[in-house]
Order: sequence, then C-alpha cells, then structure tokens
Amino acid sequence: MLQTPMVKHNVNQFHWACGSYELGFFSPGKVKGRYLGIWYTFSTETVVWVANREIPLNDSLGVLKVTDQGVLVLLNSSNGTVWSSNSSRTAGNPVSQLLDSGNLVVKDGNETNPDNFLWQSFDYPCDTRLPEMKLGWNLVTGLDRYVSSWRSTEDPAQGEFLLQMDTHGFPQIFIMKGAKILTRAGTWNGVELTGYQGKPNPVAVFEFVLTKDEVYYEYTLLNRSMFARYVLNPYGIAQWLTWTDHSRSWEPFISTQADQCENYAYCGANARCNVSNTPVCTCLKGFVPKSLKDWNSTNWSGGCVRETPLACSSTDGFSKYSNFKLPDTSSSWYDKSMTLKECQGLCLGNCSCTAYANLDFREGGSGCLLWFGNLNDIREFTSDSQDLFIRLAASDLDPIVKKSKSSKKKLAGILIGSSVFLVGMLIVGFILYKRKRKLRKQGARRKLDCRREDYRGEDREDLELPLFDLTTIANATNDFSSSNKLGEGGFGPVYKGTLIGGEEIAVKRLSKNSGQGLREFKNEVLLIAKLQHRNLVKLLGCCIQEDEEILVYEYMPNRSLDFFIFDEERQKLLDWPTCFHIIEGIARGLLYLHQDSRLRIIHRDMKASNILLDNDMNPKISDFGLAKTFGGDQSADSTNRVVGTYGYMAPEYAVDGTYSMKSDVFSFGVVLLEILSRKKNRGFCHPDHHLNLLGHAWTLWTQNNPLELVDVTLCDSCNTSGVLRCLHVGLLCVQQAPEDRPSMSSVVLMLGSEIKLPTPKEPGFYTGRTVPVPESTSTTSDLCSANSFSTMFLESR
Repeated sequence: MLQTPMVKHNVNQFHWACGSYELGFFSPGKVKGRYLGIWYTFSTETVVWVANREIPLNDSLGVLKVTDQGVLVLLNSSNGTVWSSNSSRTAGNPVSQLLDSGNLVVKDGNETNPDNFLWQSFDYPCDTRLPEMKLGWNLVTGLDRYVSSWRSTEDPAQGEFLLQMDTHGFPQIFIMKGAKILTRAGTWNGVELTGYQGKPNPVAVFEFVLTKDEVYYEYTLLNRSMFARYVLNPYGIAQWLTWTDHSRSWEPFISTQADQCENYAYCGANARCNVSNTPVCTCLKGFVPKSLKDWNSTNWSGGCVRETPLACSSTDGFSKYSNFKLPDTSSSWYDKSMTLKECQGLCLGNCSCTAYANLDFREGGSGCLLWFGNLNDIREFTSDSQDLFIRLAASDLDPIVKKSKSSKKKLAGILIGSSVFLVGMLIVGFILYKRKRKLRKQGARRKLDCRREDYRGEDREDLELPLFDLTTIANATNDFSSSNKLGEGGFGPVYKGTLIGGEEIAVKRLSKNSGQGLREFKNEVLLIAKLQHRNLVKLLGCCIQEDEEILVYEYMPNRSLDFFIFDEERQKLLDWPTCFHIIEGIARGLLYLHQDSRLRIIHRDMKASNILLDNDMNPKISDFGLAKTFGGDQSADSTNRVVGTYGYMAPEYAVDGTYSMKSDVFSFGVVLLEILSRKKNRGFCHPDHHLNLLGHAWTLWTQNNPLELVDVTLCDSCNTSGVLRCLHVGLLCVQQAPEDRPSMSSVVLMLGSEIKLPTPKEPGFYTGRTVPVPESTSTTSDLCSANSFSTMFLESR
C-alpha cells in the first residue's frame, strides 16, 4: 500500500500554531518555491492543506493578511496576489483563526455565533480529509467539497485524481482519474457505505446527511486524543492513516484498491465480482456473457445480458441477494418514505426498472431505491448485508416461486417420466463405468486430481481448470519446435504458442530430467488458479496426457526481467520510470500473496527470471511450483527439503530450512538491488574485494557513497532521491535477521511515500568469499569469472 505526501520542508519564521496544527510557509522536498500550508505540530512533514497549491512563492518575502472585507490574501514580494479566499459577505470586524480541528477560518469578530464563518479551509480540501470535514455539496450555493491528490510527492498542485460525491441518482462517492471512474465506495445504507462492508473502522463514526440544502459525508473520531486522517495520494490510492506514538509514524489500516474487485465495473454490466471465486467474475442469475469468447478468455469488461427478455408485466419476478455491494446508483431513483412492498410494486409497474432495495436497512428497512437499466459495479461479500432484489423473467426464477395451475395433472406424468429416466440413467451409467475402467487400464490420464489436501481450514474439493489436448498444444508450438522456445527453468523448457483463434500462449513443459515433478506441477496448478492479481501471471489451463505434464499461461511478449537487466544492450531500454514501475508492481504482487489473497502464500523462489513482463512492461510474478501456504495465524515453518535459487534465498532458509514471509522479502530485496545495479548477486565480483552484491551495496552504504551501486544506464533518466529511496528499501529487505526486515505492506508504503526510513543493519550473507588463487599469474578478470549458475534444489544441512 502507498502513503500521502509526507515531505520534509523548510519552514519560514512565520508560525501560527493551535492545538495539534500549525500554519506557516514551507518548501516541499527539494523544491525552492514556498507554500502556505497547515501541518501537524508533532509531524511537521505531514501537510494536510495548502493555500497556494498552484502558484508557489518564489522568494521568502510572502505576506498573509486579512482585508477589511474579510478576505484572506497571500501577497508576494511585488505585492501581487498569489492566492486569496473568497466570501460573498463582508464583516465589520474580520478576523482569521486556526481552530483546534485544523480548520483555518475567517469570521466576524462581532458575530455571536462562533460557527458562522465567512470562509473556511474545510470547504476547500486538498488531498486530506480531516475529522468533521464535509465531503459533498452545498445544493444552495453549488459549492462542491472534493478531495484532490497532489501532482507528485513534492508538488502540491492539484493532481489527476479526485475523491468526489456524485449527485446523479442517489448520491455516492467515486475516486476519479479525469473523467474515468477508478473505484466506487458505494451508497449509504443507514449504517455504512456498502462498498466498505468487511472493512470495519474502529477509530471513527460516520454520518451521511441528505437534505434539500446539502448532501455530504463526514466522520468524527471515537477517541478525541488520537489522530487519524483520510488521504488521496498522487497515485490515486485512498487510505485511512492513524498516528502511532510508539513508531512516531502514520500507519495505514484501510486502503482502496486492495484487489481487482475494487476497480469500477471490473466484471462489466449485470455481473458480480468475488475475489474468493475462480474466476472472480460471474454473471448474475438470469444473465449470460455478452461475448462468450471474451468471457472465457477472462475479458469480462463486456459484462452480461439477459438470457430471457422481461415481459414487462406482473409475471416478472425478483431474485433476492443479501451479500452485495449495491450497484452504481447513477441511474436510480429514491424515496425516503415508501415501504419495501410499495417499492416492489413501483418497480414492477415500470418496464425500465431492473432492481430495488430499501434506502435504509436499519430496523427492518425503510425507503425505496430503484435502479433503471444495467446494473454496474456489483461486488459480492461473504457476510449478509442489505437485501437487493433483481428483476427477472418468470422463466428465470427459481422453481419454488413458480405456481403450477395443474400440479396434480402433471404429477403422474412426472412420476412415469422419472422412472423411465432413472432406468435410462442406470444403463448409461453402467456403460460409462465400463468405458472408464477400460480407459484406466490403458493408462489414460485425462484429468488431474487436484485435491487441496494441504490447505488448512478448507474443505477438499476438485479444482476446475481448463484441460488442453496434447495435439492442440503440439500444433500451437509447432510440435515444440526449438524456434518457439523462449527459455528453460527448473521445471523445464518454455515455448511460445499460438492457438487456432490467434491467442498467444506460453507453454511450460515438464522436462524428463527436471528435479521437479508432479508435486510441483500440482502445487502450481492449485495455487495460481485461485489467485487473481494484475501482478501475477495468469494460468489458462493444463495438459495431462501421454506422460506429459504441461502448464499453459498467458503469453508475456517482453519475456522476463533478467532478460533485460543482465544484458548490456537490452538494459538500456529500462529507464528509471520503467524500473520503478516494475519494482512497485513486484511489491504489490507479493503483498497480495502475503496478505490480501484468500490464501497466505510464501513464494520461496522469488528471482528476476520469475518476474515476467507484459507488453506494457507490467511485472507479473510467475512459477509457483515451490510455493507454500500458511494458515491464518501462522507466521513461519521449516522444512528438511530446502528449495529455491542460490543468491536469492534468505540466510535462515538456506541454512536452517526456516521460511516465512520475510524469506520472500529478502528475495525481493535482492531483486531490487539487482535492478539498480544491473548485476547478479550470485557471481558478482569486484576488483577491490570478494563480496557478493549485497556486501558491495552495504560497503558503499557505510562509506556514504551508495549511488556508486547504480548502473550508468539509469543515470540519465533517474530521480536521485527515488533511486536512493529504493536502494535504502532494498538494504532493509536483505537484513540478516528476519525480524528486522519490513513486511511487504511496509515496503509498498515506503516505496510510495516520503516517510522517514529506519537505518538498515548488516545484510545476510555479508561475508567475503574464499576464492582460490593459483600460484601462477592471476588477474582481476580471473577472479571475476565466478560461475553464476543457480540450482533449484538443495539439501538442508
């Protein structure tokens, strides 16, 4: 997860403090321009509001004053107006005050009502929502109170992301990127926003206000002595953050974009998204995919359409759902006073109405909410919540709700038909049994018995995965031609293939000489088929036939990360923005495996060659044959069969066979340092010492010269502070002790923010190598010819 801009700034002599907040001038990061802003007194790098966010002061001679008309004005050294507040009213005795809430206000000093403000900063948020700050509209004045991200971590100008309340239909909250909806928080159901089900917030209470004059959403803290804020960062991620005195830092506890179902309308119209299912998208009852070809290829954006048109009469009925994030209400109608029965009748009487629900589901429910047209952005949760009734044609309803006018007449026919059907089924079953027995004797293995015997807390169940015919695979790869070969790993060779429809695939074929076998094959099929994330490679199916064990993946046209970073010519194609994009993507993929997926997964073979790159250079973690799953409260395990790759394994795993999430963190740190240096950890050599890459990086760090590690091909495009931050994070990840290494959630946060990082300790395997030097002439090049071969299987000591 990412954090709000927390920039170290240079504060001018002007300070205006009140309670926990301070108003003054600051310069974010290395920016020379100065801004007027508000920050926390205990966390001065955390800016929560900026006045002149679009136009910085160019020198240190800015002046803030209140005019006689009650307008706040920020003037530059030329006495020109850089920023000003606005007010439609004047005051006899205008004063400005910074309140304990962090709200900068202008009011009439003669006014008896302390809350009657001429102007307040809470009406003009920047990237942060503070307690008691309204998000929404004043319907009388047309004031829209929305949150907008910073342009970057060092530029407070309005960025491209907005957190905004939409008032079309029943009001709801969106995160927007320009005109595109990224994610939707859902509608208010009287208790919470329906999109936040399953995300309890123990620090705040929420209120939604909807009147003829205004509509807004706000929160107040349960504990007034604590500090929390809601932030939209420059990358479009919204987070709840709370201040922790112990660590003296802001800790995230709720974030948007936790999985793909948070993406707006990820499954298209009339479909539901559930990260616990495979595939994650399914059509609603009574609906079928609009394009079956696209749907089967996991392109769900086209959504679903009705299987049977509505009759637009009383014969239509409704299917009840109790575990949904309610659909997008942009095309909806609502009434606060109607009953649910009246709501149903109103929906049936309108041919365009497709669903209805209570507006408020407290105490049995009240009010009416109707949907018209397609139902978009539905997410399924595990727990029951507000009821949603979706309109269906009579033929698509459950038989239990259909009434037969001639049930007695049909009963005899049903009994006779059932008897005939039963006899027929017995005959067919006997034939199939004989055939199956014959095939089994012939040794045909047409289906993989993938039972999840090792998943704790799960029922055993067969895994449904598409099975490819060996002939289809052979034709697609030109009979496994060497010209189609992409590479080879511990499992076996990988080939590029093209199916008859034109779809490109990657085919991984188990080698006869591989140290891996059915166990690793089965492990990968079980794990990756249950995972859905943009930074994990997608498994399309498998083939078990004629002693062949084959995995079929989506094709990655840019191959793997090592294909670029360890090649002198191709590494020039990876500029710094691309490298940082790859680093962040790998971190998010690991975070999903460790924390956000339905299974807690330890990869155990994280390395550059297992990071695949798609057409847009998006990284995707692959090769789950050696992965292990943990139970909900399990943090570590050990094994006598140490597997992985030299150079990437954590010390505690390579030596003692103990693995945990921190083992993957170590491997990630190695990959990060390899990306920056364009050198392999294993086999690295330097003319001045016999240390590996980690030792070399640590030496440069202790000598206060860390940038020497960065390859020259990155220098032209790199952001020095960003590179140094990544190098710092890499060293934190490869520390000797597992408990010293950060979690992947902390890694994501550190990469995407400006929070202060802890000082790294000595890395694992920080030892000099004993390199035998022949008595005859030896040169530096001799010493630097270490074999970089890595093995996939080791025996623990």
